[in-house]
Amino acid sequence: MLGAEGMSFETIVASGTRSALPHGKASAALLPRKGFLTLDFGVILKGYCSDMTRTVYLGKPRSKERDTYNAVLEAQEAAVAAVSSGVSSGEVDEAARSILRREGLAEAFSHSTGHGVGLEIHESPRIGAGQTTRLMSGMVVTIEPGVYFAGQYGIRIEDMVAVTATGGQVLTPAPKALIEL
Repeated sequence: MLGAEGMSFETIVASGTRSALPHGKASAALLPRKGFLTLDFGVILKGYCSDMTRTVYLGKPRSKERDTYNAVLEAQEAAVAAVSSGVSSGEVDEAARSILRREGLAEAFSHSTGHGVGLEIHESPRIGAGQTTRLMSGMVVTIEPGVYFAGQYGIRIEDMVAVTATGGQVLTPAPKALIEL
């Protein structure tokens, strides 16, 4: 309705144990009464892609699930705060990874923290461990740490962030506090 030309990629909707699949495809399975629901989506507008992920909870989470969600949120916010012109993409990744390591969740974080976005949904730079590419003003990257526990659940929180000389500007300002439905 607001001019999107199409989807940036096939929307990911993964609930319950399927939320533990970082790139799970939607299925015909009914939503569980209780558990995480991950929604990863984006549109193309004026030729440019967007990408955002939110994870919500169906029902009332147990304290361990809530604590895990809050750790992912803290990691995501730390990485967003680390975004600035001149910073290496590896430093941004480490900002997220260090929080998850501190919380004993490092082994459950199985992918990079993010990637560039532009005319293509996945562009350089890669925001990952050991990456040395320096961020430059005008780049747009995703920040999307996640944790995945096979057969149980997964949690990912993703924003697109524009790199500026003074930091990062979040371009997807949807709420990130845990939503219980």
